[in-house]
Amino acid sequence: MSETLSVFRTEKKYQLNGVQKSILVNKLSSTMKLDENGDRNGYLVRSLYFDSIYDDDYFDKVNGLEIRKKIRLRIYSPNQKMVKLEIKQKQGTAQLKKSIWISKALAEEMINGDYVGLLELESELAIEIYQILERGVYRPKCIIEYNRIAFMEETNDIRITFDSDIGVSMDCQDFFNHNLSLIPIMNEPVLEVKYNGFLLSNLKQTVNIANTSELSISKYALCRQMLY
Repeated sequence: MSETLSVFRTEKKYQLNGVQKSILVNKLSSTMKLDENGDRNGYLVRSLYFDSIYDDDYFDKVNGLEIRKKIRLRIYSPNQKMVKLEIKQKQGTAQLKKSIWISKALAEEMINGDYVGLLELESELAIEIYQILERGVYRPKCIIEYNRIAFMEETNDIRITFDSDIGVSMDCQDFFNHNLSLIPIMNEPVLEVKYNGFLLSNLKQTVNIANTSELSISKYALCRQMLY
């Protein structure tokens, strides 16, 4: 049976410029741990998003629905043999993210629109995702890739990330391609602040240095909007 990983957090996003990013990365480096996946140069994040035949998840976000979801595959290197399958369910700023690891072979089947392999995992989450995909006639819609610098704090499961060089591809069959061709969407970094309960006061003061407005649009919605 595949183990389900669940994370429940508040998530807020902010648009930064390069100077703001540099200042915050320097300050956070002295108070938080870097994510084990990378260093101060960051690491690759590549996600393939599924949506219904009518793009319900995209329009739920664009239309400002309070309760909405996204289903995606995620890798951190094209060489990965295991792939993270996630469903991210949001209500306002609160989010519940549930994920399981699946084989590259099963991920490739899903990219081809065949989801029946999920039923063989003996996982409640896999069955839940299978039912959503089949009921809504979900298909792969786009790949989004970016560089991420991530900091962690165990207290309140805090994560502060900086995502930059965001690009999108419609060639979903190229999910594992080392030479994925991307359309640039946003070069300026996006700051994401995630925590369970409340953000520690010292980290809140540090983040407030950016003095920038909170973003309401997701990377998925932004990329789909650019491609519509």
